[in-house]
Amino acid sequence: MIELFEDPRLDKPSNDPAPESLIKFRQISQDALKGAGEARIKAQKDKGKMTARERISYLLDKDSFFEIQSLLETSCTDFGVKDKHIKGDGVVTGFGRINGREVALFAQDFTQLGGSLGLAHARKIADIMDKAIEAKIPIIGLFDSGGARIQEGVDSLNGFGEIFYRNVKASGVIPQISVILGPCAGGAAYSPALTDFIFMVDGISHMFITGPSAVKAATGEEVDFDSLGGSKPHSEKSGVCQFVAKSEQDCFRQVRELLSFLPQNCEESSPLQTTSDVTDRSVPVLERICEMDPKKAFRIHHVIWRLADDFGFFEIHQNFAKNIVTGFIRLAGHVVGVVANNPAHLGGALDCDASDKAARFIRFLNAFNIPLLTLVDTGGYLPGVAQEHGGIIRHGAKLLYAYSEATIPKITLVLRKAYGGAYIAMGSKILKGDFNFAFPSAEIAVMGPRGAVEILYSRALKAEKDPAKQEELKIKMTQEYSDKFASPYQAATNGSIDEIIEPAEARSKIIRAFAVLRTKRDPKNHPKRGNIPL
Repeated sequence: MIELFEDPRLDKPSNDPAPESLIKFRQISQDALKGAGEARIKAQKDKGKMTARERISYLLDKDSFFEIQSLLETSCTDFGVKDKHIKGDGVVTGFGRINGREVALFAQDFTQLGGSLGLAHARKIADIMDKAIEAKIPIIGLFDSGGARIQEGVDSLNGFGEIFYRNVKASGVIPQISVILGPCAGGAAYSPALTDFIFMVDGISHMFITGPSAVKAATGEEVDFDSLGGSKPHSEKSGVCQFVAKSEQDCFRQVRELLSFLPQNCEESSPLQTTSDVTDRSVPVLERICEMDPKKAFRIHHVIWRLADDFGFFEIHQNFAKNIVTGFIRLAGHVVGVVANNPAHLGGALDCDASDKAARFIRFLNAFNIPLLTLVDTGGYLPGVAQEHGGIIRHGAKLLYAYSEATIPKITLVLRKAYGGAYIAMGSKILKGDFNFAFPSAEIAVMGPRGAVEILYSRALKAEKDPAKQEELKIKMTQEYSDKFASPYQAATNGSIDEIIEPAEARSKIIRAFAVLRTKRDPKNHPKRGNIPL
């Protein structure tokens, strides 16, 4: 018998030559790490872009990346693709840590065949997604691809299908984050669209189904890449992307911050963070809301900042549908999702885009056990032909559905006004809000008191011919209507409001209410709910 090993306590580096098999392995591994070579890497960097491995290194905690399937190659024999022996087939996959927590990720490598997706490429992504679902950890995709690999024909299209299927399978089970760091065209764009959050970078990110040349050929329209599928149109008009960064480094910082608010999966809670901010901190500045004209515009962010721990607010979809604001705060260290009307834009009215934006965010919160705080200051649904023809009934119903479906802790605070159907839609008691509060200045009614008076007392007002006396009468009737039909005390009397609260005590009241609701639902008995794109 040959003894290969001595006492393990005597182990030390060997001076003997490495075995031939080990030398071969190390050479192959080093070649795989080099990717497509210096020329193509330089071309990538000349565009102001990092390489796939640099991106991974920047995003993850130091030395935490654990790569798998680095030597996988395509089986395609046409057009000499297999003869190139491209290790990894244009995508890097593996696991790593962000802030000490495990994540799975893939990063497309544009230096190898333009990051195009072939069947082996797709199967690598599908495999890492399967492992992420089984391990119940978030999946992050770094997209930088020219699209389907035409040399592989329908196999590449089937590859997209493999990924789409897993996006849906993972939806509502683990957080899915897509980071667009180059082109993401054609069918490839639908995978990010199926995920929970999309990041784009100014100047380098482009998403579209058909590119500028195809658009011109089909419609005659001339458009450049940025105007068609850049970060600006997708963050402001289409609503496709939730976050825009100025650079890749800034983008990865935002991804890391977002993950700090999210649980690992649908069975866990978001990380608790220690804070020096006291739970009973008074917020006397909120008393100003009680003296403010309901029609006067102000940024709802000022209320959110003052309620949150350490005045921190991580906003989501900042540039899209600004009449409603969504994002994360912490209260007594616990993560809470916020949905709030923003009077600074369209008076805080609900429209098609705002309804979609809020509804999908609420459904994400519900899937991942994150409590919901709703701040209400809205005059109703936005009127107009464009909204009606745009489907405000259909889109508005999504918001009603999301609130009604949500079984997470739900707290609503009416600041100034809550009129008509929008009052119901914004987390009302009738949609099973757990605690519904109001400031003393709140108006809750079918419509604004002045508008109601002009309808209800139109004859009496018209009978008064003196304009000055007519206005005086209108003011008097408006006050009477407001006291009788729009008062928060009336809403509290019939149970629509649980409590009218001191504005200065809003933070402590909300924190106390969420503490009561903390054990409202056992996450282990939580049925799976997918976060379908809305």
